[in-house]
Amino acid sequence: MENLLSDKKKLTKIIIKSLKKIYKNSKTKLKYRGTFQLLIAVILSAQTTDEQVNKVTKILFRKYPTAFKLAHASKKDIEKIIKPTGYYKQKARYIINTAKKISKIGRVPSTIEELLKLDGVGRKTANIVLYFGYKKIEGIAVDTHCARVSYRIGLSEERKNPLKIEKELKNIIPKAEWGEYTNLMIAHGRKYCKAQKPLCKICPIEKNCKKRI
Repeated sequence: MENLLSDKKKLTKIIIKSLKKIYKNSKTKLKYRGTFQLLIAVILSAQTTDEQVNKVTKILFRKYPTAFKLAHASKKDIEKIIKPTGYYKQKARYIINTAKKISKIGRVPSTIEELLKLDGVGRKTANIVLYFGYKKIEGIAVDTHCARVSYRIGLSEERKNPLKIEKELKNIIPKAEWGEYTNLMIAHGRKYCKAQKPLCKICPIEKNCKKRI
């Protein structure tokens, strides 16, 4: 067991080093101003692309740039604006309720425990907000790209459960790398390790990958 863990740590170090050279300055593609807008954008990003979210938030944040204004918005108006992101009725409820809570406390929470109390916020969203909003590292944001690529290359034995995947990854990835790791997985998942047709033959880390499909 110890040898397996040691091997995974070595593999992780090699892969992260390689991906950092390929995807320099990997950052979120979401566009926002301030931690509140970041939070709302990440909530909206569930089950859609960052590009689609950016199209929607360009309109949303122009009309409702602050927590106070969004908290007092018409739910029907919000639904109309964010409809292209999918699950828009649920998301509209989430972001309005979250805006109301933030308006009352006067700030976006800066701990994972506080963030998880907000509507529409899970561990993935909380970790992203902490990393990009507060430069704090408390965990690893596991989205679909991170889960898929981590399993395929052999860093995680779990394929679907985000909590189990995060726990596995935290055991083998140095804490200093937790924040950037997700962005590297997202970048690699979009360019090479695609969900339907992974480009294994031209993948730059192919020799270190277990090629699980």
